[in-house]
Amino acid sequence: MWEKKGFIYNVNGKFEWNKSHAQVPVVDILSDSLRIYYATRDADGKSNISFIEVDKVNPQKIIYENKQPLFSFGNLGTFDDSGIMPSSIINVGKKKYLYYIGWTTRQTVPYQNAIGLAVSEDGGITFSKISEGPIISVNIIEPYFSGTSYVMFHSGVYKMWYLSCIKWEVFEGKPEPIYNIKYAESIDGICWNQTGKVAIQLNEDEGGLVSASVIKIDGIFKMWFGKRKKSDYRTNTENTYRIGYAESIDGINWVRKDDCAGIDIATDGWDSEMISYPYVFKNDNELVMFYNGNGFGKSGFGYAVWK
Repeated sequence: MWEKKGFIYNVNGKFEWNKSHAQVPVVDILSDSLRIYYATRDADGKSNISFIEVDKVNPQKIIYENKQPLFSFGNLGTFDDSGIMPSSIINVGKKKYLYYIGWTTRQTVPYQNAIGLAVSEDGGITFSKISEGPIISVNIIEPYFSGTSYVMFHSGVYKMWYLSCIKWEVFEGKPEPIYNIKYAESIDGICWNQTGKVAIQLNEDEGGLVSASVIKIDGIFKMWFGKRKKSDYRTNTENTYRIGYAESIDGINWVRKDDCAGIDIATDGWDSEMISYPYVFKNDNELVMFYNGNGFGKSGFGYAVWK
């Protein structure tokens, strides 16, 4: 079971670029601290990326707060001209690869996502996009869009578990995306072989699976992820996001064991209506989960420790 340790951080809105939300926390483990990249929203509701650093022993102790966005929106018409959110970070030699979600608006549906890549050569303080285009976007395998991803280098191969929109459905006159989690591989972390392999399938009453977070323990791949119902999931607490769980021997074929997720909403407070966007990692000898609470990160993020 996860033992909740409490709230960590939310933005204070003192800058134009961070008026609300501290969403989808992505953790980079440093020698004596944890750097947490997160998405925040500007005055127009467009997501930016920034970060804080917290004490490794006591993550509620904030050591440093970055005072600016990590990088800018894409040029007009590109895949990330309407928002950017962090998704996963890995070390590649002396560089850091930050996989992120790009947002752009559409006419027949509200938005479309794609996966971009930015690279840091100064230890994760600054990043440069490798291209104006995404590394995973609409293609013959993915006709709708791709979103939140988690990347791991294992046995000489880069493995990715990513959100895959499989259709849009209309509920009460409003189009809503339906998405599961798929799997892809790469030899360099940039060019990906997508086969359409579904890692985590939707249950019949579900409309979205998001933010896979994978760790291998004692020979077993373990994944925590967000899950929601098909409609009325923004304010109806019966349908809002919860955290699911699955296991795999090879990281490709998974068995859902949601009853073993070990965490749920609280009775009151910042995570009493919704919990999602888990990021699980080993912090020395402890297994730690950072996650969002109410309002898709509007109430900030906190953490829990596996007991």
